[in-house]
Amino acid sequence: MKLLRTVLATAVMTLGLQAAAANANTEIRLGHVGGPGSLFEISANRFAELANERLEGVAEVSVYGNSQLGGDESMMRRLRLGSLDLSLPSTVMSSESDKFALFEMPYLIKDREHMKRVREEIVRGPLYDAAEARGFKIIGVWENGFRQITNNVRPIVTPEDLDGIKLRVPGGTWRIDMFRSYGAAPSPMSLSEVFVALQTGAMDGQENPFIQTYSSRFHEVQDYLSISNHVYTPAYLTAGASWNRLPEEVQQVLEEVAVEMEDFVLEEGQRLDDETLVKLRDAGMEVNEVDFDAFVEASETIYNKFANEVDGGQEMIDAVAALRE
Repeated sequence: MKLLRTVLATAVMTLGLQAAAANANTEIRLGHVGGPGSLFEISANRFAELANERLEGVAEVSVYGNSQLGGDESMMRRLRLGSLDLSLPSTVMSSESDKFALFEMPYLIKDREHMKRVREEIVRGPLYDAAEARGFKIIGVWENGFRQITNNVRPIVTPEDLDGIKLRVPGGTWRIDMFRSYGAAPSPMSLSEVFVALQTGAMDGQENPFIQTYSSRFHEVQDYLSISNHVYTPAYLTAGASWNRLPEEVQQVLEEVAVEMEDFVLEEGQRLDDETLVKLRDAGMEVNEVDFDAFVEASETIYNKFANEVDGGQEMIDAVAALRE
């Protein structure tokens, strides 16, 4: 009997060591499309640094940026299949659920303080639920940012100035519909393909936050920068099918760090906006501001579409508007 207890104790210890060794080799892969110096890169790398300090000896977050693991659509498929652990989708979420098209509505978000309130009251409610219904789990609400228009044809002041301009947009029908209503000729395209499309003239322009434009080097192949702030897009640190395979303590660390990062990301977004606009001017881009009132008026069509076609759409718009002050 004593011998049996010894054998059992040894077996339990061996299994524990084997499990610990297995956990120590667990790689948590985080993919994103951001280029070097982008807010996505800064955010993802900081998240990995903080998470790995707490996960030491258990698991390790590895970051694969600059579309190394594919574009947003490809990474969403990988999340669903469980071959990727975390990703940082933004606009593409509106292709998963129309509720995420809330953030396709022009001039919806006033500023980052407004976004904080929207994050707590709306994103963590209906949008988290919408993601889970599609097999995804959002663990943090970060930022892509306020989007601006660049092109090689003319400065954009009113929506009419977009007439006929071939404009790259991210995946998602809502952005296409919005720019088509302004008169542009929008085409969805992976971020990794945009530089060559602009360089060759296949596309006249694109729209992205300042830092995404700069980190992707679009200023090297674009003449005009029109400050439009037409859409604010969050980014969602998102898990998929592999989430439930992670130990509970690992899940807890990842969620805690993701939420702790949220205000840091907003502060970094503001800093990068301020610094990057200067860099884009210095790089020789001609900069102007759009006629915001004209764009707001021209956006009525897309708001009506969202209110009429998305379940609870008008209520969500009203809830965001109530949080502006």
